[in-house]
Amino acid sequence: MSIEAKPLSQVVSNAIRILTSQIGPADTARFINHFSAGLGNYTEERKQLYARYTVHDIVREIKKDKARRRK
Repeated sequence: MSIEAKPLSQVVSNAIRILTSQIGPADTARFINHFSAGLGNYTEERKQLYARYTVHDIVREIKKDKARRRK
């Protein structure tokens, strides 16, 4: 008996489709993220990304965004 291996991209696509249909897209994403280590150094990248902002700047942007979404 010979079993032909499917391409990994097809296996992943099928698995995501099945998971999404059974547990929904949000839980599928949570499941996949559980096994994903990610790339880079999140802490250092965040420090660099937000280095030029004060807490006041960030709060102001959050309030502007919330006001814009209410419209």
